[in-house]
Amino acid sequence: MTTVRQLLNQKGATIWSIRPDATVFDAVAKMADKDVGSLLVMDGDKLVGIITERHYARNVVLKGKTSPKIPVRDIMESSVIVALPDDTVEECMALMSEKRVRHLPVLEDETPVGIVSIGDLVKSIIGEQKFTIDQLEHFIHG
Repeated sequence: MTTVRQLLNQKGATIWSIRPDATVFDAVAKMADKDVGSLLVMDGDKLVGIITERHYARNVVLKGKTSPKIPVRDIMESSVIVALPDDTVEECMALMSEKRVRHLPVLEDETPVGIVSIGDLVKSIIGEQKFTIDQLEHFIHG
């Protein structure tokens, strides 16, 4: 079983973040610029929340607000669901399904070391299944 640590080693551990006092507009612009669906909200070295496109859609757009002046802290999720480097991809998939989240920050000793998305996990599982199928076909055909 693949661990989150192995997955981060393959995909990279780049973390994009924003401060809680930054504007939601800046957060959405940064997500668009970096082509990501979430940002960790960091107060110095401390993870204090996460902001996603879903937070923006539900807490700004659907409520008829405008984002230029709204601070990230007003719409971010402060009860962040996290993964640990030694968690398996399968454990993360179950956690994400249960908690209905699409992004998991990965913490080691309370320090963010990466982030995994549902897409990262699906890609990993598909890769493992393809490897198993290839091995079985090789075994069957000699």
